[in-house]
Amino acid sequence: MRLLVRRDTGEGYEEFLRRLAQASGIATPTREQLAKLDRQRTKKGSNDDWVNPHDPEAGITKMKDGRTHLAYKAEHAVDLETGAVVAVTVATGEAGDTETMLETLPQAGENIAEVACATNHEEVGERVDPAGPAEAVADKGYHSNDTLVALKEAEVRAYISEPDRGQRQWKDKPEAQAAVYSNRRRIQGEHGKRLLRRRGELLERSFAHAYETGGMRRVYLRGRNHVLKRGLIHVGALNLSLVMRKLVGKGTPRGWQDYSANAVLVLLRLWMALLAEAEETFALPSEATPEFPAHVTILLLPAAE
Repeated sequence: MRLLVRRDTGEGYEEFLRRLAQASGIATPTREQLAKLDRQRTKKGSNDDWVNPHDPEAGITKMKDGRTHLAYKAEHAVDLETGAVVAVTVATGEAGDTETMLETLPQAGENIAEVACATNHEEVGERVDPAGPAEAVADKGYHSNDTLVALKEAEVRAYISEPDRGQRQWKDKPEAQAAVYSNRRRIQGEHGKRLLRRRGELLERSFAHAYETGGMRRVYLRGRNHVLKRGLIHVGALNLSLVMRKLVGKGTPRGWQDYSANAVLVLLRLWMALLAEAEETFALPSEATPEFPAHVTILLLPAAE
């Protein structure tokens, strides 16, 4: 917060607090007095008044633990069938969920269309639907009249959890009423409940991979494009792990730790099965007993550390 300056005058945050302290009767305020004065102020972090000159795209954001930081808001669009992340967007920290969703879904549609053009051909058929997402599943933070109306116009079925807003007034809002009631009917059905459960399983997994184990809760980068590039690298690693797990059964470094030992055991079992089958089907060309080597040497590879 000490790096912030006012948009209108360019005054620093600490200078602003000292001026307030002097106006309240404290001639030479200490740092503790400035911190106490700052805690007592209300509405002190408006992005309309303050900006970081070194990172103007970052927004003043209140975290879930109550602290205030300059932050960005990352959003993922995940395929609920495979768990693959199909789109990543980064917005300023003060952007609401209802605003960023209308940016993430079109980005997901563009990415899906590009994948469909690259993978769909006559030999394999249509692997990916080029029409883009047909259903959108989200939590109650994304629920709003404008969002549901926009999804309905885009012919995307919404499955968004509805917060408790009490009795709603629908005067002169027939389109919003129809969209909200349709969404409410869908989330109460078995298909909607199953999609919401899948969302909690797969979507949160991508966030845990990128921001918890990936260490992106706090980044030392400036600029939204740089933060987006870093997020794309982490999400690309997640999608690559899904491909590796599909091909070889191992998708994480921890899963590969015992892979060498397991591979040796599999080869030994295969070798023993081949010897047993060869012994049963072995036909002697004459009555003479064939000569076998006195010793058989089996080379075992050490397991990866």
